[in-house]
Amino acid sequence: MTRSSPGFRLNAATGTHRGDRLYQQDQVEVISHPRAPGWMLAVLADGMGGKSGGRKAADQVVMTAQQLFDRFVPDEENPAEMLRQLVSEAHLMIKLTALSTEEEPHSTIAAYMVGADRRCYWIHTGDSRIYLFRGPNMIKRTLDHSYVQRLVDEGQITEDEAISHPQSNLLTGCLGTVQDPTPTEDQIERLEIGDSLLSCSDGLWHYYNERELGTVVHSLPPREAAELLISKARQRAKGSGDNLSMSLVRLDPIS
Repeated sequence: MTRSSPGFRLNAATGTHRGDRLYQQDQVEVISHPRAPGWMLAVLADGMGGKSGGRKAADQVVMTAQQLFDRFVPDEENPAEMLRQLVSEAHLMIKLTALSTEEEPHSTIAAYMVGADRRCYWIHTGDSRIYLFRGPNMIKRTLDHSYVQRLVDEGQITEDEAISHPQSNLLTGCLGTVQDPTPTEDQIERLEIGDSLLSCSDGLWHYYNERELGTVVHSLPPREAAELLISKARQRAKGSGDNLSMSLVRLDPIS
């Protein structure tokens, strides 16, 4: 997908793979605003719970994002507030889904919005990540809402040790739980031409360091980068890979 705005175009791609699981519970979507050129929303959800419960939860996240973004008026509304509303409403919808089934659906969320003014807003809860790369260099990324991230923050283990920690899948926050989520927000005042925004579930980032990710997203067009990252993650998983999903948006110059 490519969407142009004054001075730049947003070049986007998404990718998913079931991995070695029986069910695909990840969902990802990149949505161009229907009325405001240069505005784009990317949302990724890694669902958990039961055979189909996780997929239902992830579907609720994406459907809520589509509905809210369709109604969003950039010149009149606050993008950060819309993302907060997305988290709140998706959380509520997942909890309502749980009432009508015997499953316990939960989901992560990693969502970012790019505006025609080149500002970027993001929000997340869980261990699905968002990265900002300038060229091949990582400028910032989200920090997981997880038990092992807490251990890293406290200096008890290193980032490398966190990757192979036996409790690396324990989350301290996600959507659909009894306790309301406390998402983390951030804002980039101005993206530069050549910047890349990557969101991905743990089924993908688990197999890469930041330098590898930066090299791939910088050196290849988004579609080819997505294909390579998913293919290499599948090789590295060696038959035990989780669902994986990603979105990649790059600001390219208008030639």
